[in-house]
Amino acid sequence: MANERKTEHIVRSHFEKFNDIINIEEQTSDNSKIDKLLKSASKKASGKGRPEFLISFSGNSDLLIVIECKANNTKHESSSKDKYAEFAVDGALLYSSYLSKDFDVLAIAVSGETKQQLKVSHFLQLKGERKPVSIFGDKLLSANDYLDGYLRSPEKFRQDYNTLLEFTKELNETLHSYKILESQRSLLISCILIALENKAFKASYPLFGSTNEKDTPEEKKKKVENASKELANNLVDTVSNELKNANIKGDRLDNLNIQFSFIKTDTSLSTKKEVLKNLIAEIDKNINSFIKTHEYFDVLGQLYVEFLRYANSDKGLGIVLTPPHITELFSDLAQVNKNSIAYDNCTGTGGFLISAMKKMIADAKGDQTKIKEIKKNHLFGIEYQSHIFALAVSNMYIHQDGKTNIINGNCFDENIMSEIKAIKPTVGFLNPPYKADKKTDTDELEFVLNNLECLVDGGIGVAIVPMQSALAQTGKVYELKKKLLENHTLEAVLSMPNELFFNSNVGVVSCIMIFTAYKSHPANKETYFGYYKDDGFVKRKIQGRIDAFGKWEDIKAKWVSYYLHLNRKQEAGFSINKVVKANDEWCAEVYMETDYSILSNEIFIETLLLYSSYLFLNKISLIVENKSVSNDTVQLKIGEWKYFKLTDLFKITGSKTTPLLELEEYGQGKYPYVTTQATNNGVRGCYDYYSEEGDVLTVDSAVLGYCSYQALPFSASDHVEKLIPKFKMNKYIALFLTTIINLEQYRYNYGIKCSQTRMKKAIIKLPAKNNQIDFELMENYIKSLPYSSSL
Repeated sequence: MANERKTEHIVRSHFEKFNDIINIEEQTSDNSKIDKLLKSASKKASGKGRPEFLISFSGNSDLLIVIECKANNTKHESSSKDKYAEFAVDGALLYSSYLSKDFDVLAIAVSGETKQQLKVSHFLQLKGERKPVSIFGDKLLSANDYLDGYLRSPEKFRQDYNTLLEFTKELNETLHSYKILESQRSLLISCILIALENKAFKASYPLFGSTNEKDTPEEKKKKVENASKELANNLVDTVSNELKNANIKGDRLDNLNIQFSFIKTDTSLSTKKEVLKNLIAEIDKNINSFIKTHEYFDVLGQLYVEFLRYANSDKGLGIVLTPPHITELFSDLAQVNKNSIAYDNCTGTGGFLISAMKKMIADAKGDQTKIKEIKKNHLFGIEYQSHIFALAVSNMYIHQDGKTNIINGNCFDENIMSEIKAIKPTVGFLNPPYKADKKTDTDELEFVLNNLECLVDGGIGVAIVPMQSALAQTGKVYELKKKLLENHTLEAVLSMPNELFFNSNVGVVSCIMIFTAYKSHPANKETYFGYYKDDGFVKRKIQGRIDAFGKWEDIKAKWVSYYLHLNRKQEAGFSINKVVKANDEWCAEVYMETDYSILSNEIFIETLLLYSSYLFLNKISLIVENKSVSNDTVQLKIGEWKYFKLTDLFKITGSKTTPLLELEEYGQGKYPYVTTQATNNGVRGCYDYYSEEGDVLTVDSAVLGYCSYQALPFSASDHVEKLIPKFKMNKYIALFLTTIINLEQYRYNYGIKCSQTRMKKAIIKLPAKNNQIDFELMENYIKSLPYSSSL
């Protein structure tokens, strides 16, 4: 007969080896908070929960381990995970659901009566999270491994990062109240973080202003009054000495000293009682601890973005920082390894270099000699703006054990270029300054050419640039595209999420370009184009754009694997390989096949519901019913559809623009006013005037290409194009076609508008019979759907 006590003995013996750092309790806890949470957590739905083991850490009060044991492996986990009393996993997760209200919980399920039979499952459920995630593996680990794995897990990183962002908001408000300029806030933080690397400063800063019993009242008063000024001077002097010890000398050191010098004279920091001391303590607790736990993350860059996001002045300070998940993506796409030498000619705060360092060090697999070499000789950057240079140096100093190879200068300077070329970089990264003035500012692709010129023959260059750089077919940018292909190979162009730079208050639509340096682009070379628009991030009021649901790692894996696949993997609606020249548009949206496999009855029904609702709300019809015209079942058989040019079906032309003020003079009536909005069938009110005949499709050419059916005569705003049918069209066929045409909306954004020119090149897939469009099937299909009786 199975004996659960044997399983418990194995678990108990395993964890007792770590009694110096953990506290093991069985079934109940002396911790009143834990005991209260378990009061209603019984596996039998009533009474108190009694897990086999509860393990807490003496050095970390946030993490709690709960363990449930079963003797028989067949009782390890049920398919439904709700057999709490019978199965180990089910029971462990039940306890976790209660305990995670106040703790980060590692739920461990163990089954088997011998070490050889032992089956182990681990789940991490952070405080306040609804769902646990699988973590670790199928073996019991040491207590230190559990603690370290928890602290460095992606789930814990997201939690800590969100906490950091919340602290940043509070810190920003505090610094604002002390009247410290937005542009100086990140410099202050970076100065403090460098100083905290100095053990003597870290130990002594709390003592500034301290008095002792022997001091006279006058001496005590003087010490308190002078404490802030002395601490400010000591802070800046400590940082200057630290940077000097890091072999930063001459003009570079003078520049950095100038950038940090405001701290010595700022009224709040240098005169107000304990303001600076309290700031240092808070930064040590909330920011420095984050850096030590989550190494090689561009913390200063993110603080800079956050400070400016609240100040709403990012553009004025001239920098748009790349989000950290994209800097990591760059290193993966370039296949950075321990032997790579990385170069960024537009360094910013150093995000690309820090991500590259992280990947290099991971590849070094603990080889300390190699890691030391990586930090000293494998990471180089140039930053033009002095205050950003100071942040980059600080960032690299913090992450490189006091070493930095950042140059303050112009990346186009021939002496600097010679210095960089001598280093022989193998990978180049950049997010160039985006043009504010198209006539006078340096073009983004000039920075790309500059970066590639500094790489070794065959080096990989990865740049993120505005989509407009990829689309240009004439003018200066076209000439730069031409020069790029004459000297280098365009390996890939990846369309990025439209709101990627949301946290920087910048609305530019961007793409990533990947080149192989010094290999002229072959005439028949296929370039990989990826539609990488969905990174899983969502917008939140305080945190901005974040990976709230933990989707990014899986999404990134697909993005990278498709590009690195031997033949560059293609997938409808996601990626395509295409031969292109300089005068072509370099983006996936132009060439990619639409994924028609996503079509379903529900998508067409949604079209009918929206259109019938529009008719009802605008008093064009009197009723909306969930009824069909026909009871027939019509199969779409999408696999048998054929491609047809849009111009085979329609004459594509513009409409007359009618100002709204003019319509208001005519007064309200029955004729729709069609605009570029994607709601209410594109209609913004009805008036007693029309300029266009009905029974046509209209398309918004301003941005998204929203298509709607206009049965009645109408007037139109600017950017409304007409699709006039070359066949006999009725409302059923029209709504079938609007559904199909609206599948193409993914191709358009503020960088790529749905112009007449693009529409005239468009092809769509439709039902066909004898290689001709099957209009009869379209009509019969729509008639078979709910709401077709209300059209």
